[in-house]
Amino acid sequence: MTECPEHLWVEQTERLRRFNATVCADVHCHCLPGVDDGPATLTDALALCTALARDGITHVVATPHQLGRYDGTNAPAAIRQAVSDLNVALGTQGIPLIVVPGGDVRIDERLPKLLETDGVLTLADGGRYVLLELPHDTLVDIGPLLESIMAGGRRGILSHPERHAQLAARPEMAARWVERGALMQVTAGSLVGDFGPGAERAGWEWLQKGLVHLIASDAHDVRRRPPRLGMAIDAISRELTHLLARRLCMENPLRVLRGEDVEAMRRKSPPVPGIGAGRPR
Repeated sequence: MTECPEHLWVEQTERLRRFNATVCADVHCHCLPGVDDGPATLTDALALCTALARDGITHVVATPHQLGRYDGTNAPAAIRQAVSDLNVALGTQGIPLIVVPGGDVRIDERLPKLLETDGVLTLADGGRYVLLELPHDTLVDIGPLLESIMAGGRRGILSHPERHAQLAARPEMAARWVERGALMQVTAGSLVGDFGPGAERAGWEWLQKGLVHLIASDAHDVRRRPPRLGMAIDAISRELTHLLARRLCMENPLRVLRGEDVEAMRRKSPPVPGIGAGRPR
């Protein structure tokens, strides 16, 4: 699963060389055709996968929406087959990208049971990490659910929490969830202003506080929601540290891909002037 595709493109080779790495993984991406609000057709999906590879990514976890308004659709077996079909198409087109199964799973009280019965997918189909999406318009305390998931031997990763306006206004709740074992995945585009000043501010503030564990693209297409991982890596390296960019954008995504422990990176230095008030300069 973590072997690289053959004949990498120059952007991928440069990314791996920059970080002395063998894999650049994106653990949250809507790249399967015709299953959710991502690409509508195979042509669209291949265009997105081309953009992912051009952004330096070698492996991507396909994370179509599950539960919520997609309840009853996007069953794990169907996602696995769609991933297999997309990999065949990528090979035919010579696009050096490996896709593995996953899901962007809406918070639901049935989750512990669904995880036990293969009702929803874990990231990379590895059985350890589940990507959790909060309801968009309400804020609920998911602490007990996180503990139930952990009791089953898995760990929840909060999907783009910085883009949830009510949670961004209550960072202490996010900090409590992290203390209870949750991991936080911030969208690369949030850090460069794609989702507005509120998400940008929250993303950078949480980075400084050590509350972020992973950066992922959450890409949906090549125009409205394109990959931004490279831009996020450059911004984090410039405004905080190269080590932090490596940990959040390269090392921890690879650990998720492999089912290994994810590491935090807590900052002890004072806040960087200007960060948290808008796009880094």
